[in-house]
Amino acid sequence: MSNAELTIIRQAIVKELEGYEFYKMVSERPGNSLETKESFKQLANEELKHVDFLKEMFVRVKSGKIEDLAEEIELDVPAPGNEKWKKFKKDSGSIAVAVFGIAINMEKASIEYYTNAAAKTQVKGAKELFEKLAKWEKNHLEFLTQEYEDMLGDWWSEQGFAPF
Repeated sequence: MSNAELTIIRQAIVKELEGYEFYKMVSERPGNSLETKESFKQLANEELKHVDFLKEMFVRVKSGKIEDLAEEIELDVPAPGNEKWKKFKKDSGSIAVAVFGIAINMEKASIEYYTNAAAKTQVKGAKELFEKLAKWEKNHLEFLTQEYEDMLGDWWSEQGFAPF
């Protein structure tokens, strides 16, 4: 199998680990509400699931056993706004706005990476998995963007800049 394919997968693993570490750090941040901590802990755990899928894909692609990737293609991609996010409580302040802004940029970068990886790969199963992961990251982005926009309005009010 091509080293280019393996490089794509390795870089994807690194990106997911970066996301995991960031979301884990936010979930452990003192001062965040319990709901915020739980929401970011869920995002961190989803990033670890992505790592597991990618590691398995790496092993299979490296060994040439790529026909078995169908199992990963059937991933259950959580929908934004579903029950698991409804308990989310907005934490106010500059830190919260910054955290969400960073998270949004990370998700956008992941979507772009997976979209490009899907376009570059020659492995059909890898292409399908990258497309599925891009969809998963889009769901994260939708959730984070909605919360960010709501939080940003509150933050502007706290700063004395609202109503416009």
